[in-house]
Amino acid sequence: MVILGIDPGYATIGYGVIERTKPGSRAIDYGVITTPAGISLPRRLQMAADAMEQLIARHNPKAIAVEELFFARNTTTAMGVAQARGVIMLCSVRCGADLYEYTPMQIKQAITGYGRADKRQMQHMVKSLLGLSEIPRPDDAADALAVALCHCQTNRFAGSFSV
Repeated sequence: MVILGIDPGYATIGYGVIERTKPGSRAIDYGVITTPAGISLPRRLQMAADAMEQLIARHNPKAIAVEELFFARNTTTAMGVAQARGVIMLCSVRCGADLYEYTPMQIKQAITGYGRADKRQMQHMVKSLLGLSEIPRPDDAADALAVALCHCQTNRFAGSFSV
């Protein structure tokens, strides 16, 4: 089963595509979708939607897992990211894949066994679980792979997280 993990944003959207196999999981593709600063938010959202549709068409995932938002301070950034997340979710639903959401704590728990793991611990576990030779870069791509792996690890409970 092919799973697309998404770390949402409007300047940078991390994505990670994995395939769940019998012995484990393997990375198929990962990276980031970026939109340039200095253009309007609606145009950036359109660019993000176009790139998401291409990504989904290229990999045809059965499941798409998206990280839920958590912002403690900057509400301006949170609004833009929330709007981008809405675009990402719309693209996901339109393609017909099953859509799931996970909190940062759920992702950390599934990957490291500890819900308050730091970024370095997460990156090392993503590298190890996928058998990669190095930690995926940039960080947004590693985060997206973690979201996809989280879905892989918790798939038997998937009904609890579907949107």
